Amino acid sequence: MQIYHTLTPVEAPRGSAVALGYFDGVHCGHRQVLGAAVRYAAAQGLTPAAFTFELPGNQTLKGGRILSTRQKHRRIAELGIEQYLEPPFENFRALSPEAFVQQILVDCFRARAVFCGDNFTFGARAAGNVELLHTLCGRVGIEVHIVPMAQYGAQAVSSTRIRAALEEGRLDDANAMLGAPYAIDWQVTHGKGIGSSRLGTPTVNQNYPPDALQPCTGVYLTRIRLEDRWWPAATGIGRRPTVDDSAKAAVTCETYVPDFSGDLYGQAPVLEFHRYLCPVRKYPTLEDLAALIHRAAEDSKIYFAAQTVK
Repeated sequence: MQIYHTLTPVEAPRGSAVALGYFDGVHCGHRQVLGAAVRYAAAQGLTPAAFTFELPGNQTLKGGRILSTRQKHRRIAELGIEQYLEPPFENFRALSPEAFVQQILVDCFRARAVFCGDNFTFGARAAGNVELLHTLCGRVGIEVHIVPMAQYGAQAVSSTRIRAALEEGRLDDANAMLGAPYAIDWQVTHGKGIGSSRLGTPTVNQNYPPDALQPCTGVYLTRIRLEDRWWPAATGIGRRPTVDDSAKAAVTCETYVPDFSGDLYGQAPVLEFHRYLCPVRKYPTLEDLAALIHRAAEDSKIYFAAQTVK
């Protein structure tokens, strides 16, 4: 997928089919919009493309971003998008709806068709809605396809619902709405070495940046991508009350990968969350904590072995 960070013409020699949206989380609703653009492009001999934007540097998403930028790009590319325009919001926020259609859809994409949800807005101060999009695009020969919102539990799928599910430990619901396992790929950092020196369970430390959504504290069955393969793992998110019960203890994200040893510092491996196992709590001894970690790791091996069999 070719990624552009400025308002520039993309490579679309025969025109493009463009998915429009912010795509936070790349959830089921976003996948329907992106997939519709990809399928239409394939049928019509067009280039599958997407338009989104970068938030201003001093702004963050309410509730935190669900995926890292790398994860977002990876998931969109896997859906078949080839040309991806992601300029800073400031670069086009002042455009009128008419200018948005001309300067972005026509000049940058040579769009022949656009795809969006029925709540899509565009132009300065969100002045344009899907009805106006139909009108303006019709004048320049661009088809407009409104994709119905995906449903889960008889309600529309949304990034807000996914955040709530992750924060409440409802990982099954979050993953169902995402259409893929929730995952992180934060850079591996040095921890305090307690797992290696005192517990016999060396961990991969991938702590959350301030602008990212942090899921419910607890122990999770996970898998991590290392050395071009997936490894079953157990991940704990929380303040580790057994080793540090102070009120100022930092929240950490630590993953024990049984059967793996290696130097991962500075790398950013993908870690997928598949099942919420139990809350974080204080154990009487370090031995009890180590037993939990080993038991969770064994549960993870069994879980993923069963998935492979299926």
